[in-house]
Amino acid sequence: MPEDGALPAHALEGAGERPLGFYLHVPYCATRCGYCDFNTYTASELRGAGGVLASRDNYAGQVAEEVRLARKVLGDDPRPVRTVFVGGGTPTLLAAGDLVRMLGAIRDEFGLADDAEVTTEANPESVDPAYLEELRAGGFNRISFGMQSARPHVLRILDRTHTPGRPEQCVAEARAAGFEHVNLDLIYGTPGESDDDWRASLDAAVGAGPDHVSAYALIVEEGTQLARRIRRGEVPMTDDDVHADRYLIADEAFEKAGFSWYEVSNWATSEAGRCLHNELYWRGADWWGAGPGAHSHVGGVRWWNVKHPGAYAAALGAGKSPGAGREVLADEDRRVERILLELRLREGVELALLKPAGLAAAGRALGDGLLEEEAYAAGRAVLTLRGRLLADAVVRDLVD
Repeated sequence: MPEDGALPAHALEGAGERPLGFYLHVPYCATRCGYCDFNTYTASELRGAGGVLASRDNYAGQVAEEVRLARKVLGDDPRPVRTVFVGGGTPTLLAAGDLVRMLGAIRDEFGLADDAEVTTEANPESVDPAYLEELRAGGFNRISFGMQSARPHVLRILDRTHTPGRPEQCVAEARAAGFEHVNLDLIYGTPGESDDDWRASLDAAVGAGPDHVSAYALIVEEGTQLARRIRRGEVPMTDDDVHADRYLIADEAFEKAGFSWYEVSNWATSEAGRCLHNELYWRGADWWGAGPGAHSHVGGVRWWNVKHPGAYAAALGAGKSPGAGREVLADEDRRVERILLELRLREGVELALLKPAGLAAAGRALGDGLLEEEAYAAGRAVLTLRGRLLADAVVRDLVD
């Protein structure tokens, strides 16, 4: 990774035909959830080496500095930014003014498209009406609350600290503050969760009135507290059959409530309610990831930042890129990634991207009821409901 972050000349060829987004990573959390393996840090974990540099107090300024670096690297790229997504961690541990300041750096350096989507993730207990109103006045128009479950015992297994019912209140407060789009994140398959627990969570989420819901199967990542608890026999291992059943329950509940799937784990009440930023990822567009451990992609060049907030701050303070490494994707890499990502979308992937072995596999998947017949006849591979349950297996065959 060059110290100045310079990109190969070919990375910006045809850039005007691709949307540009920004991901801003906020690596701070009040406590660590037992299932989380994201690049996040509690206050105690940041004590010692690099602790001063890693302080939340000056973090917004550091991100703004990386945004200015992005302007230098992208040169005279005329594209206004189409989407901004602030994730974490818990972005709302920062003052609302800090999030607005980071957004302001993007607006100053690049400009925002007239219809830009500007999202932040939020912990339900870390916001109040005044905080939400400040975000909305500062240019945020979409917010995503980490609900996970409506059942107290499930939240305890996940080490989530918010009060059941608080996410639903947050939706109402966000609407009152003027947020046009609101998402709730759910997790299914937690040890100790029953079908009735999951149905209660779905009812609570839908009843709160968001226009977008994400529902993810719990994945037990090595090195997490949850993985250690399972290994010690304190809680049972997650079950793939249970995950499949819960997914079917969710899809039915969402469809009845007027939500439609547009990506395997995401449902929206309308096309306007879709998360455009995530669609940038799924469609291989361009985005700059600012913050410790953030990943970026521009024109087939992918890079990632150093993980520790202290190292991140030190690099920027020295006038250097915080990039830790990068790779230039070959045409075959990009073809495979398109299949991997686009197959998860409601519109599916073009059959023309498949090689002979992949086309043969698509034909078998069609015969097994995993792909939609009408879409297949029109030259696209689109997953059926049963296909969504087996999406990982289907895509492995199609990339051959």
